[in-house]
Amino acid sequence: MTRLIDELKRLPGVGSKSAQRIAFYLLKMEDGAAERLAGAIREMKQAIRLCDVCHNVTETSPCGYCEDASRDPHLMCVVEDPASIVPIEKTGHFRGRYHVLHGVLSPLHGVGPEQLRIESLIERVKVGDVQEVIVATNPTVEGETTAVYLSKLLKPLGVNVTRIAMGVPVGSELEYVDAATMTKAMDGRKAI
Repeated sequence: MTRLIDELKRLPGVGSKSAQRIAFYLLKMEDGAAERLAGAIREMKQAIRLCDVCHNVTETSPCGYCEDASRDPHLMCVVEDPASIVPIEKTGHFRGRYHVLHGVLSPLHGVGPEQLRIESLIERVKVGDVQEVIVATNPTVEGETTAVYLSKLLKPLGVNVTRIAMGVPVGSELEYVDAATMTKAMDGRKAI
C-alpha cells in the first residue's frame, strides 16, 4: 500500500491525502475493474507514440491532425505539450496544423533549445508553405521566453509570428482554460 501511495503521489496534482484516498479506493475495487484499469494503462503505454511530423501523441504516425487535408497548411500553432491542443480544438475555431515542443526553455532546469522540438519546427517552416506561426505557449516566464526565442528564429524565414492574446490568465496552463477564453485568446493574438 505504501508503494502504491508513493507512486500515486508522483502524478500531477495528487498530494499525499489524495494518493491515500485513491489507493484505498483501488483496494476496494473488484478484481475485474482493477485489471481493466491496469490493462488500460498498460495498453496506452504500449500503443501511444509521438507523431513523426508534429510530435503530438498518437497511435499512428502521422497523426490525425497532420493527415487531415481540410486543415490549413499555411497556419501552424506551436504548443508546449500535447495536452495544450485539447482546449484549442474544443473551440472549433483553429483549423491549422500543430507543432508540439514538449516543454519550454528553462535554463534553471537545464532545458535549452536542444531539449525541445525546435529544430523540426524550423525545418517544417522552411520546407512547408507556412505563412503564420501562432505561438501558444503558457503565459509563464518560461513560456514568454520561449515565444520570443521562436520569434527570433522564425521571422528571418519570412513567416508571420503571432502570440496568443493574454485572455488566458497569467500563470495558468492551457489544458485548464475554458473554450470561450481560448477563443478570445486565439482571436486576439498579436505579433511578437
